[in-house]
Amino acid sequence: MDIGIIGCGNMGGGMARHLLEAGRTLACHDPDPATRAAMADAGAGITDSAADLAARTDVVVLSLPNGAIVRAVMAEIAGHLRPGATLLDTSTSDPETSQALYAQGQAEGFHFIDGPVSGGPIAARAGAMTMLLGGEGDAIAAIRPLIDLLTAKTVHVGGAGAGHAAKIVNNLLCAANLVLVAEAMRLGAAAGVEAEALLEGINAGSGRSGVSEVNYPKWVLPGAFDSGFSMGLMRKDVRLARDLAAGAGVEMPGFETIARIWADSAGTLPDSEDFNRITQFKTPEAGQ
Repeated sequence: MDIGIIGCGNMGGGMARHLLEAGRTLACHDPDPATRAAMADAGAGITDSAADLAARTDVVVLSLPNGAIVRAVMAEIAGHLRPGATLLDTSTSDPETSQALYAQGQAEGFHFIDGPVSGGPIAARAGAMTMLLGGEGDAIAAIRPLIDLLTAKTVHVGGAGAGHAAKIVNNLLCAANLVLVAEAMRLGAAAGVEAEALLEGINAGSGRSGVSEVNYPKWVLPGAFDSGFSMGLMRKDVRLARDLAAGAGVEMPGFETIARIWADSAGTLPDSEDFNRITQFKTPEAGQ
């Protein structure tokens, strides 16, 4: 199985280094010259174009910023793919893009799997990501050894596009919980409860979440804010959630309030900041 990765910075770069250390031969392509040089130093084969990479590999892993770029890259490489090749899209994309590319694959003789990941660059580097898979079971099974090498946990959530839909819903909850746990902590402090004790109590009860169990003790309370996931990336995920809801005709008044908080925070928390910084943001009304 010849493997290639398109998009070798951050998450893609972490996956690439993990595969190389596991003894896999790997081709990489990235538009950034510095990223290509770093991957060459790590031992990857570097291609001059995404199309060249597609022609050399049986499995192409996409790790790209958004659905529009996924579509653009697929338009470049589709005519160069090997017969029966598999595309594994680990990008944060959208269900419509994945469904369209799956249908294209059915017509043109390649397999398309959406497999968005979570865990950040650290998990990518360690092969400890979580992957939500959408697509045909047989196509997933055919590349299962690669998926297992990249991940600690996978869930096959349904057909084409289901992986990206599930990832968007998951990140919607993370964005909401960051805001809500921050408000809960402020309320507890105002009532005289120490932060660590309150957090222990929450995590022993029904109010616990990934944010209270992981984000707060690891990044927020120590003031580390170095998770590797930015405010800009979470704002993008919030927009994807709003778009998904609008397209599906689903009203989410509670999440609309959360989404406005994330949007309003852009004035004081730049996209480059760690996404856990949202816990420090207060709306103008709350600050009065």
